[in-house]
Amino acid sequence: MIDRRSVLAGMTLVSLAAPAYAKGPFRPLFNGRDLDGWTPVGDANWSVEGGVLAADQGGMSFLVSRDSFRDFDLRAELWVSDDANSGIFIRCADRTRITPATAYEVNVFDRRPDPTYGTGGIVDIAPVSPMPKAGGRWNLLEVSAKGDVLSVVFNGQKTVDAVRNTAHAEGPIALQYGSGVVKFRAVEVRPA
Repeated sequence: MIDRRSVLAGMTLVSLAAPAYAKGPFRPLFNGRDLDGWTPVGDANWSVEGGVLAADQGGMSFLVSRDSFRDFDLRAELWVSDDANSGIFIRCADRTRITPATAYEVNVFDRRPDPTYGTGGIVDIAPVSPMPKAGGRWNLLEVSAKGDVLSVVFNGQKTVDAVRNTAHAEGPIALQYGSGVVKFRAVEVRPA
């Protein structure tokens, strides 16, 4: 016969021993109407039309979230042209100077000259192989950052599962425009 008190005590010990991350609902970072909650950095022509956030010309540019995040799940629906250079930077240490040295860059760049850190990889941190292709269709990019564990899922395929020292422990999220055509129709976050 199973003693219920022993089972409950064991469950309590297990729940205390493992870190627990709250799983609340996702909340939108992009409202589908305008750039409220985002600060442009650079000179790309970011615009919102028909619920889609887009850029198709200008130099290297970012939209930086007003809020900062430490541990979170992020999901974004994005469309890029075959020649696009885009991505999402997380835990940006400097809101005005966004680079792989000041944040983690989750890349969307099908034609990256060195494909080691192409679409689905984290630049200079976690290579991707095989590299999925993003160009010419809507894609779902999911990023999880929990302490020093970073993971990326691209269209349902896990591309990165990396443990990294927390060089960048907290900061805003930045959407990148580098070249081609880049569109986002949903950007949502769930703090952990």
